[in-house]
Amino acid sequence: MAKVSLLLFSLFIIVASAIINGSEAVEKVGIYELKKGDLSVKFTNWGATIVSVFLPDKYGKMGDIVLGYDSVNDYKNDTSYIGSVVGRVANRIGGAQFTLNGVHYKLIRNEGKNMLHGGPVGFSDVVWKVNKYKKDGYAPSIVFAYDSYDGEEGFPGALRVTVTYTLYPGNRLTVRMKAKALNKATPVNLAQHTYWNLGNHNSGDILSEQVQIFASHYTPVDSQLIPTGKFATVKGTPYDFLKPHTVGSRINKLENGYDINYVIDGADGKLKKAAVVKDKKSGRVMELFTNQAGVQFYTANFLKDVRGKGGYVYESHGALCLETQAFPDSVNHPNFPSVIVYPGKEYKHVMVFKFSISS
Repeated sequence: MAKVSLLLFSLFIIVASAIINGSEAVEKVGIYELKKGDLSVKFTNWGATIVSVFLPDKYGKMGDIVLGYDSVNDYKNDTSYIGSVVGRVANRIGGAQFTLNGVHYKLIRNEGKNMLHGGPVGFSDVVWKVNKYKKDGYAPSIVFAYDSYDGEEGFPGALRVTVTYTLYPGNRLTVRMKAKALNKATPVNLAQHTYWNLGNHNSGDILSEQVQIFASHYTPVDSQLIPTGKFATVKGTPYDFLKPHTVGSRINKLENGYDINYVIDGADGKLKKAAVVKDKKSGRVMELFTNQAGVQFYTANFLKDVRGKGGYVYESHGALCLETQAFPDSVNHPNFPSVIVYPGKEYKHVMVFKFSISS
């Protein structure tokens, strides 16, 4: 899962070169902050990444509930996609290849013979342009943009992508991801890969956090975590979170932990509640809504000796990810909803995180 190292950064600001529509553009990489009420979120335009999310606990004490690093340089060297937007196609593509409109495309492999999260240099490893930065008002927001060129990591067609982060009253963080195919049909499946620990990023594992996922089915995978193309019921399996369960209650029945795509009940392209996470010790609650058909539940199984913020070392199960998405490897499974975006059409992906406190 290692990613390709690119250019060295300075601590917080560098000047990086990006190729946009065949011409070179210079974009600074920095840290940006939005605040609304009790919610404070920091971002970097390296990978359109969420750097920190500060919220009070039930005692009023502020804490950072996402894993991350102290410097932009550390994000550049990250191999776990911490906090970033991943694409052009999130999750795995079996054999790093697919056929579209009679043309066979071979992609750049970065996980054995497969592609993971867009390849060695996916959207998490590029500099995004800051299109708009509104710090004040009813809904503070920031817009990141990236122009992906035809052939990038093997994908067909130029793609114009934007990610908008907005804070709303009531401790709500909204993520809107859009993409337009400019000249060729192409697969698109973006995901936001933040690692959440509602007890605080440095509070240890998340095995005692309570999770509810509104999905009666999941997409089974093979030994390489590639979907088989089938659907399976969660009933009678460790994957059943239709009622709240702690993460650790059945995790020992799985080889490494959770890393599976759920089929959200009633998904129809409109906002639906996908999951709820509760941390009893801090009292923090996170509700997740999305317009996507799937959500990947991942319990940071492969984190090992990752030195994060303040020197704290992150280990396996030190956080959880809830990555709303289209189904993994959809390009190779005709029975899965299509992820192909045609010129003149727009991909739209919305996530809403609503934070609250329970006693």
